[in-house]
Amino acid sequence: MLGASRTLTVIVVLSSAALCADVSFSRAKAASSVPFLPHQAVYDLSLQKSRGNATVNAATGRILYNFTGNACEGYTTDFRQVSQLDTGESKSTLSDLRSTSWEDGDGNNYRFKIETRMNEGDATLVDGVAERNGKTVTVKLKQPQSKTFTIENAVFPTEQVKRIIEAAREGKSILELVVYDGSDNGEKVYKTLTVIGRPIPGTHAPSSPDPTTNNDKFKQLTRWPVTVSYYDAAAKPNAGEQTPVYAMSFELYEDGVSRSLLLDYNDFVIKGSMDKIDVKDIKPCK
Repeated sequence: MLGASRTLTVIVVLSSAALCADVSFSRAKAASSVPFLPHQAVYDLSLQKSRGNATVNAATGRILYNFTGNACEGYTTDFRQVSQLDTGESKSTLSDLRSTSWEDGDGNNYRFKIETRMNEGDATLVDGVAERNGKTVTVKLKQPQSKTFTIENAVFPTEQVKRIIEAAREGKSILELVVYDGSDNGEKVYKTLTVIGRPIPGTHAPSSPDPTTNNDKFKQLTRWPVTVSYYDAAAKPNAGEQTPVYAMSFELYEDGVSRSLLLDYNDFVIKGSMDKIDVKDIKPCK
């Protein structure tokens, strides 16, 4: 579910042993690629913790994530996140993010529409298309204003997930990518650093049960603990180490399904627990 919501900043410090995936196991699994699983998942949101002087006392909400398609027809993602933050003294902030996107199977074409609303304010709309030609991505925005610009060496969200899974299968523990998903005002570009932990066999039950725990389909699949940190590609380098804008931690199945989410917004961290998953039929390429 990467790219559907720009939501976090948890930097997980893993030991060197945890960063070294079992290479022989991963390479053996690489021989049999698993297609992305069309599915609809619901995640319940709650406050995991606050940091520093953060005024967030509680958080509630839900994510609805719907993913369909295949490598021939392309992939469609419908995403909605509604969350309410309690900031004390009977004050709260309600946010509603809705997005629809389509990406072709080769990761060369991307269409997106994103609507964001805070409290009772007017919705902010982003609408555009992006196309890759070699290493250059050309973005054409319709909203919030008409604009065309280019990005070098960027990937789109589904391609990002695909490359993370490929790296995990090859036993890699680090992956760096430039990612474009149309978020913010449609002009934001992120440099990402992905840390991949040891592969977890499907027969190893999660410590926190969810709808994937007793599902036979997922018992046949490997998953990996993954943390993706997002950095503003436009930020100027300074003397110190650059701080990520946000980070996402989750367990990623080799069919693209994510569980056990942590959404880190710097001052506070939101936990996303899978409440429901509806698995859809995989349509083979014609």
